[in-house]
Amino acid sequence: MIPSEPQSHAPVIAPTGPGSPFELLFDDSDGTGPALPESFRAVYPAPWRMPTPESRPYVYVNFVLSRDGRVSFNEPGHMSGVDVAGFDQHDQWLMGLLRSRADAILMGDKTLEIEPDHVWTAEFIRPEDATAFTSLRASEGRSPMPLQVFLSLEGDVDVEAARVFAVESAHVVIATTTLGAARLSSRPEVAARLDVLELGRDSVDVQALLSTLWDDFGVATVLCEGGPRAYGSMLAAGCVDDEFLTLSPVVVGSSADSPRPGLVEGVGFRAASPPRSRPLSLLRAGDLLFLRSRYSFARSA
Repeated sequence: MIPSEPQSHAPVIAPTGPGSPFELLFDDSDGTGPALPESFRAVYPAPWRMPTPESRPYVYVNFVLSRDGRVSFNEPGHMSGVDVAGFDQHDQWLMGLLRSRADAILMGDKTLEIEPDHVWTAEFIRPEDATAFTSLRASEGRSPMPLQVFLSLEGDVDVEAARVFAVESAHVVIATTTLGAARLSSRPEVAARLDVLELGRDSVDVQALLSTLWDDFGVATVLCEGGPRAYGSMLAAGCVDDEFLTLSPVVVGSSADSPRPGLVEGVGFRAASPPRSRPLSLLRAGDLLFLRSRYSFARSA
């Protein structure tokens, strides 16, 4: 099944926003794809035109990055990026916006382990604007809830502990290896619809995953929310189009007895040919900066 073009026919409800608009510092984006509605641009004043996908989904990632390049304090109770952002309202609102335009949200099983009570929807992270985000999804012809996709090398996913598997309206995909698929074959029954995809013997073939999401699940847009190893595997496969970074002023640090992960982990790139991106837009709210960049191996749009 080839994903259909989004249909902008339903009315869009204006969001209340995070308390004040983002300040646009520059926007060098181009393209002719669907832009944000004017009511949303009153809060986030950049068009964010969606590239028109041709053979695989448009893939964008979202991370919070500390001043020294860390994405987590990696402490019990402080594993999430929201700690690095200081639970900032603008960061959480933008996370809701990014989720609202995703047909699927992809992350590693470590993220699921860290946040077992989470459900990856715009309404969950920003309930104050649930109605507006829901209307934006509907106006672009998207399903009410994005597909929840987890990468898992060993299939070590506790489907009884994670909240998302108990949501009847959720559709969850676990992309795993031969070992992981065997382990998950004896999983307990869950309320959510669950599909297990075996996509490699020792590692998950992310290119095959995106092709399957495109061909079999009608997915045209994918948001990757981490973690750093999932992001690294996507970058190594040349499968990332846009990167959204919330740049925090805090310094996290790292040491041998208290390691803190960076933006990309689990893969090293050669000096002669590292992935390279160019900035498309930069916004500000308080002491945080919000950068959107595009990778050079991505489709132009």
